[in-house]
Parts: sequence; C-alpha cells; structure tokens
Amino acid sequence: MKNQSSGTCNFCQHHLRHLVTDLGMQPLCEDKIRQQDLYKMEPHFPLKVYVCEKCFLVQAPPVVSPEIIYRDYAYYSSYSDTWLAHAKKYVDYAIKRFEINTDKLVAEIASNDGYLLQYFASKGIPVLGIDPSYEIAQYAEREKGIKTEIKFFGYQTAQYLVETYGQADLLIGNNILAHVPDINDFVRGMKHFLKEGGAITMEFPHLERLIADNQFDTIYHEHFSYFSFTTVKNIFDRYNLSLFDVQKLKTHGGSIRIHACHKGDKSRPICKTVHELLKHEHEIGMDSLTYYNQFNEKVKETKRKILEFLIEAKRKGKQVIGYGAPGKGNTLLNYCGVRTDFIDYTVDRNPHKQGNFLPGSHIPINHPDKIKRTKPDYVLILPWNLKEEIITYNSYIREWGGKFVIPIPELTIID
Repeated sequence: MKNQSSGTCNFCQHHLRHLVTDLGMQPLCEDKIRQQDLYKMEPHFPLKVYVCEKCFLVQAPPVVSPEIIYRDYAYYSSYSDTWLAHAKKYVDYAIKRFEINTDKLVAEIASNDGYLLQYFASKGIPVLGIDPSYEIAQYAEREKGIKTEIKFFGYQTAQYLVETYGQADLLIGNNILAHVPDINDFVRGMKHFLKEGGAITMEFPHLERLIADNQFDTIYHEHFSYFSFTTVKNIFDRYNLSLFDVQKLKTHGGSIRIHACHKGDKSRPICKTVHELLKHEHEIGMDSLTYYNQFNEKVKETKRKILEFLIEAKRKGKQVIGYGAPGKGNTLLNYCGVRTDFIDYTVDRNPHKQGNFLPGSHIPINHPDKIKRTKPDYVLILPWNLKEEIITYNSYIREWGGKFVIPIPELTIID
C-alpha cells in the first residue's frame, strides 16, 4: 500500500495518505452512451481508494460532483426479481419489528423507482421517497404511485422534509450510505428527520467482504465510501444516534443491515450482535493499516486471469458475451481494458439500458433474447451478486454447450 497525498477524510478530515487500490482512469459507471454519443469525447476520472489512518474509513475522494453522476442515472431496482423479493421480505420484517401501521410515516432515502416503498404502500402505510434522479423519481410516481421528492438528502433537505411532512417513524436507506460525498451532513440530516422513538435501517456492502472476496468492481465514482461496522458506529455516535442491532445479509456479495435510534431510547436495547461484530472486526485487523496492504496486488492478479481467459477463448474462435450492464461490470471491464475485441455484446432486462452502449468500453446493450439467436460459447455474468438468478433464467444456454463465467472473487467457469 503506497503512501500518497489525496485531500482529507470524508468523515474526520484527517489527511489521506494510504492508497488501497488504483483502478486507473474510468468513465462514470452508470452513464448512458447512446448511438449519437459514440463519437463524442467521453469524460474519464481517476478512480483511487484510500484508507484513513485515523478513523479507518475507506474512501474514494470525490473527483466529480453528484449532480453530474445522477443527471442521467440508469439504474432501476425493479428489474431484479432477487432484489424485489429481498425488499418485500424486509417490509414484512420492518412492519412487525417496528410496529409500523397506517399512522406511521415510512421514508426512504434513495428510493429509486419505488421498488421497496410499493410494498408498504400496498398495506395502506404512508410513504415518502427521496431521490435526486428526476427520470427515476418520475417513474416511481407515475408507475407506482410513490410520492417522491427529487432532492439530494442532507441536513437542509431534512429540514424541508420535517416542515412539509413531519418526522419519519421509520427511515430507510438501502445502498445509499456509500453514495454520500458529505457523510457528516447526511447523518446529521437523518438525526433531524427521525422522530423520537423512531428507527433507522440502512443496508450497505460490508467492507470485510469487499477486501476478503476481492470485490474491487464494487468501487466506482458514485461510491465515495466503503464501510466497516466499526467506522459506521463512530460516525453515528458523533450525531447521537445509537446502533442497537446489526444483521449480516447475502445481498451484493455480503452486506450488513444496521439499526439505529436516538441515543437514550431505552425501548431499543443494544443487541449482542453489535458487540460481536465490533469484536470480530478488531480481531481481523480492520482497524489497522496492515489489513489493507495486499488488496491492490489481488486486484491486479484478477485482471491478469480475466484477460488470460478472454485471450485464450478468442484465439480458439469462441464467442463471449456479457450478461447485465451494472456499474460493477463497467468498473471491471474498463480496468481490464476489455472492449468489443473480447466481448461482442451484453444484454440487460432493463429497457432503459437496451439500445445503448456501456460507458468506456462501448459494448452494445441488447435484449436478453439475443442470446438464443447467437448461441454464445460463454456468458460473462457482470452482476455476479445475482448469479443464481441469472443462471436459473438462462440455463437454456447449456443446450448448445454454452457456459457461464463468474469473474469475482476468482474467475470461475460453470458448465
């Protein structure tokens, strides 16, 4: 791990010097590249990750503003059946645990296309979405009837929401904490928006799994931070929010769901899971710089193995295509320098992506039906966190001897 200089920590403002990995110059991973854009200059930005030696927040210093990242955001959560099932299960859990009824307000930060709030709304529970992406927020209101405020969340937005809707009884944030450039303003806003006696739940990929399973492709410009439970607890402590429970989840390659409340809320005692995970992270060394030293070399070796596979496959005249057009796939392809010389096309169920091209690599995005017409030899699953769902839906490729390829944590070929 090299010592470099790159600004100050997103949380504690300590000087950042310790590089975890450098993924080179990358385009914005969720950019829509249309046919008419193929011959235009495409902005690329450095993608480097550091760890703060004081608070151990792992972070990518912001090099592009959130307004640019989300101006034409193309990620719709509802196009994954696995994710919808996860959301529905969470709603049943939350209603029971937090005694949510028709007199309570449930608000979700980064509510996307209404994928989760729709399940609360179907039970007559008042809901409010907050999301900065105009197109997606409009879709949530038009298609799913989810009232959505088109705003970036922070303390100022929280003040507006409280004045307009009152405070939230349940405040949800799934896979948003990493997207926040100013973590202090964000958590301060949650503190203000949360009603006394209310609860916050947030889900995010666990840093332990990113490091242990070499999930470098989950690093991209819209992910400003990568969290251990220990660091998140310190951040919430600063704003008098108590983490009273934590659960491990299988989503996104290994996530955790934290539960928070106002400090001093005696109705929510701290569960043993909190103490156990803090102890575990300390024992494996997540609060030391040594823990992060070997990650960059693991990333490089994965790149070598992916390129070795693709070179060998193409030399044998095999057709390789991609499945999915996720942000993580774009980080992977651009870091490895993969273009249409290796992957003919990719497919995605999201119609908002079909007909466009992947940023950087300019690999065309097609409807999944194209797989049956072209009968590829290999299907590289870019959203590897959904591999079970994708393999099940596309098991027919075995009819012509097609195989699935999983790139992370180790390149694996599945017959």
